[in-house]
Amino acid sequence: MDKYKKLATNTIIFAIGTFSSKVLSFLLMPFVTRMMATGEYGAADLVQQTANVLIPIVFLQINSAALRFALDKASDKKEVFTVGVRTTIQGFIVFLFFAYPISRIEINDFRLGDYIVLIYAFVLVSGTRQLCQQFVRGCGHVKTFAIDGIIATATTLLFTILFLGPLHWGVTGYIAAIIASDACSIAFFFITQKLYKYVSFGKISKKLRTDMLKYSIPLMPTIILWWVINVSDRYMVTYFIDSSANGLYTAASKIPNFIIMFSSIFIDAWQLSAVDEYENNDVAKFFTKVFRVYSGGIFAVASILILFCQFFTKILVAKSYYDSWHYVPILIIATSMSCLVNFLASVYMAEKKSVMAMVTALSGAATNVILNLLLIPRIGANGAAIATVISFAVVFASRGLNTRRYVKIRFKPLLLLAEISILALQCIVMLSQQSGVFMYAIEIVLVAAMLLLNIKPIKELINLLINKFIKKNKKA
Repeated sequence: MDKYKKLATNTIIFAIGTFSSKVLSFLLMPFVTRMMATGEYGAADLVQQTANVLIPIVFLQINSAALRFALDKASDKKEVFTVGVRTTIQGFIVFLFFAYPISRIEINDFRLGDYIVLIYAFVLVSGTRQLCQQFVRGCGHVKTFAIDGIIATATTLLFTILFLGPLHWGVTGYIAAIIASDACSIAFFFITQKLYKYVSFGKISKKLRTDMLKYSIPLMPTIILWWVINVSDRYMVTYFIDSSANGLYTAASKIPNFIIMFSSIFIDAWQLSAVDEYENNDVAKFFTKVFRVYSGGIFAVASILILFCQFFTKILVAKSYYDSWHYVPILIIATSMSCLVNFLASVYMAEKKSVMAMVTALSGAATNVILNLLLIPRIGANGAAIATVISFAVVFASRGLNTRRYVKIRFKPLLLLAEISILALQCIVMLSQQSGVFMYAIEIVLVAAMLLLNIKPIKELINLLINKFIKKNKKA
């Protein structure tokens, strides 16, 4: 199959499974923000994000190794999954000894000890689901991966409505809904893919275990560093201001997730193609063309989102959260930059250069912490958003330079600078004017300029996906 057609096919399959779950997060926003006060929502987010940063530490980011080594055609899939399962079990046993110090952590009006059982359950169940997901994807069962996304959507919707609605469980209900949904996904993978057959109780290759851990352990600090860039600002907003301010900031971060929604659908498919095509002679041309189409789509979606950010905020959150729109425009730029950074991560994945992924992420994390400390006390939560933008820009620049050792992608820096400048102008206009015909007139002109800059890659992307979708339907 042609490499572009294969990429389009996998993108469509992942879209089917991912789109529903991503859309669900937006559809649930009005319900969740009405059932939870800003302080509760901020606390629930901190519990979730704390568990998310613990997962790669506890399990040594073994799910990433399960994906990468399962992609190798010559690998023993049973041994790959067994290494993942054993590492998960051993990691959780060690994690149990840290319950007391974790429970003592307190930030302003937020205490982790109040939710310690939820955190442990979340880490175990979500970490196990990630292992199953990535292994199944690495084995090439992309349709099963997509179906799981649909099932996860339905179960998350069901449990969230039940736990926050009739049962009124608040923060506990919000987290318990995610745990219950992840548990259903684990059951689905084990039943449909018979994952229990991939678990061995005998000896396994020490070399494979060593190689997998050599790949995954450097990714552990990398994931933590991403957490520092993406989430540490929420802890600092809570510390310097309060949980209610963090609740608004968290609500604002949901709207830029529209970009993550489109990006993650593509990136899931792209990672498979990047590894498959990496040894070919025209790999630089392939990466360059895909990056241009991908970045053009990301910037176009971001520009449109900034134009409509007030409208989306109004319909997606309760009235008490409406002021969160002030943080949205800058967070949209930050999210766009993170998507470009994630594209370059595929080079490190194909090369198995996880150490360089960690080193480049470190530059962004250090930048983020310093800027958060400087900006949040002076200009509030938008200082955190600005720090995130600059941090991702630093990582993109460092990865752009470093990855040229492996693949010489032509980035067209002047074009990238023009696209980022348009988004920055949109933010300035939106935040300075806030409303009125004049503001929207300028915004529309800037959106049009962004679309003109990216008309060719957008057309290529649409044509590729539509043509593939039409051919697929004809065959059916």
